[in-house]
Amino acid sequence: MTRYTHGHAEPVLRSHRWRTAANSAAHLLPHLRPGLALLDVGSGPGTITADLAALVAPGPVTALEATAEALALTAAELARRGVPADLVVGDVHELPFPDASFDVVHAHQVLQHVADPVRALAEMRRVCRPGGLVAARDADYAAFAWWPAAPLLDRWLGLYEEAARANGGEPDAGRRLLGWARAAGFGDPEVGASTWCFAAPADRASWGGMWADRITGSALADQLVREQRCTPAELDAIAEAWREWARAPDGWFVVVHGDLLARV
Repeated sequence: MTRYTHGHAEPVLRSHRWRTAANSAAHLLPHLRPGLALLDVGSGPGTITADLAALVAPGPVTALEATAEALALTAAELARRGVPADLVVGDVHELPFPDASFDVVHAHQVLQHVADPVRALAEMRRVCRPGGLVAARDADYAAFAWWPAAPLLDRWLGLYEEAARANGGEPDAGRRLLGWARAAGFGDPEVGASTWCFAAPADRASWGGMWADRITGSALADQLVREQRCTPAELDAIAEAWREWARAPDGWFVVVHGDLLARV
């Protein structure tokens, strides 16, 4: 059993609602067409789900989340945009769907948080129709890079990786997608890499400000203090380091992801 490291505090949702199919699922988009049945695993705030739904309409879309609380976030965004979808609470390790139910099964930033990524991918494969496509994208925290150098951001990265692993996840998931997919039974999975880059002033302000708020006001912050991995004062110092990075005129931050496309 895993615990979701990020939680659903406002700074987390601010970041997740920024995500679109274009900036977060570009590897999948050329393979979508109207009429396909799509399952979005870990739909979160629903912004990616809604974008994918527009590309496969009038094909049916199903959004799955692990809790009713998380699924309510998806429901609100889909309702706001007038997107019809089936909304399901369930576990990716035991998907509540018959075999061969979907043409496309998608998961963005999910496998890094689950107890058994191989089993999750095997379940995604099971519910995908022959000839269909399983797509996943996951961050690889150890591959993140930034400038200027900042020891407190090094500390932030170390703390995050400790907390994620304590919760049963694997924060360096991107580099493992190929091995996980092969272990799940995919014969010839296609893997690649993609990035988010935050360097323009507005992008730095958004990314740095979000993490400054997140490291002091989220489930991650609560966990780090509760487990005595650091003190509130240290988290305040890390937050200020994020703000200093955002103000740096030569500030640059790259988030690296692994991308997976696997035919059934």
